[in-house]
Amino acid sequence: MAWDNYLNVIEAGRRLRIHPETVKRLCRQGDLPAIKIHNTWLIDRDILDNFAGTYIPRRGARRKLIG
Repeated sequence: MAWDNYLNVIEAGRRLRIHPETVKRLCRQGDLPAIKIHNTWLIDRDILDNFAGTYIPRRGARRKLIG
């Protein structure tokens, strides 16, 4: 296994232009195929490139301010 072909959530987030926590959520949900070693998600570069071609980031619902 060539580790240099894998990206962590920070690098994947930069590639997709989304927050690293969003990348983690996509991995946990199974939307973005990845492997988890200890506490680190690793995403194959080729899989990420394919995913990036189809992924459309959407902003979540705004939080209501209690005031």
